[in-house]
Amino acid sequence: MKEKVVLAYSGGLDTTAVIPWLKETYNYDVICCCVDVGQESELDGLDERAKISGAEKLYILDVVDEFVDDFIMPTVKAGAVYENKYLLGTAFARPLIAKKLVEIARKEGAVAICHGATGKGNDQVRFELGIKALAPDIKVIAPWRCNDTWKMQSRQDEIDYCKAHGIDLPFSPDSSYSRDRNLWHISHEGLELEDPSQEPNYEHLLVLGVSPEKAPDEPEYITLSFEQGAPVALNGQKMKASDILRKLNELGGKHGIGIIDIVENRVVGMKSRGVYETPGGTILVEAHTQLEELILDRDTLSLKKELSNRFANILYEGKWFTPLREALQAFVEKTQEPVTGEVKLKLYKGNIIKAGTTSPNSMYSESLASFTTGDLYDHHDAEGFINLFGLSLRVRAMLNEKKKQEDLSN
Repeated sequence: MKEKVVLAYSGGLDTTAVIPWLKETYNYDVICCCVDVGQESELDGLDERAKISGAEKLYILDVVDEFVDDFIMPTVKAGAVYENKYLLGTAFARPLIAKKLVEIARKEGAVAICHGATGKGNDQVRFELGIKALAPDIKVIAPWRCNDTWKMQSRQDEIDYCKAHGIDLPFSPDSSYSRDRNLWHISHEGLELEDPSQEPNYEHLLVLGVSPEKAPDEPEYITLSFEQGAPVALNGQKMKASDILRKLNELGGKHGIGIIDIVENRVVGMKSRGVYETPGGTILVEAHTQLEELILDRDTLSLKKELSNRFANILYEGKWFTPLREALQAFVEKTQEPVTGEVKLKLYKGNIIKAGTTSPNSMYSESLASFTTGDLYDHHDAEGFINLFGLSLRVRAMLNEKKKQEDLSN
């Protein structure tokens, strides 16, 4: 019997060309594995396409709820945003995909796992760190790094290679955006985006929604309900987190929300420019942030913001399966225990506008915050506090004045 390789399969041109290449180069039986994290229509026709391409078997694994509950929600609770803009849509899907590839490799007795990530991107790091953490004995094959055997350098090269191996599928040599889609977002790279001086062609580019200019002229109000940091209802209707996200994607896309154009620093050292559509995720993160600011005390919120940046870096770099991520997540989960309440928002032409936040655990006290003196706060107490809080400043100023006088007398 031939040895087996599990291929991370999307059905696109790259992974289609990889199938005959793996058989020809390594004499492997190819087991394709497509991990469904919310690609939707991109999964249509995959089974037939994999068989035409020479695969022995295709697994399509629906892991959308696991993706949302075990990877997206911990990241939302952590408030993790890479470089203050990127909501990590591609990054937190990769460790789950790596986990499922390993599971199928074990089930099939495969000796290798193959992915189609390029040698310039972040995904090669994310996939392979996940595989190393879960299955250090399994070989990893990355065709784009195999310069001696992978000779294809363009889409036309890949189309010609497929046809030479009896695979004639309706792929086009025309250039297009490089995209990655899941339930959380869709990313766009390539074409005019490779030049940071060029404005994105939003008419041609957008998939999940419209630009703010084309959004409705009337705002729309929504209410999100949270329990211990997780969303549990939208507009009073209880539903699971993945369904809430689907609905928020519709609403956010309709109102032109969650479109960002960024130049980010990749793990491998280069800068890259991309446009990300994250309509539902942007709303969810904003609502969660607003609820936390009402509930968490100053010290906890301050430290959490520091650690959220670290959490984002860990995730971006593909280090999900590490003790540090587990420890940070445990801290985050503790902070989320009181984060229960409702957040009302107004969606309008790309904007998310506060419309009221309530919580049974709110630390906001109207009697304390108002200018009217309440029972818990005596204005006179502030004088002593300021004297002690500024004592070091006063002592330093007195010493400086003394030294100045001594210099003048000399």
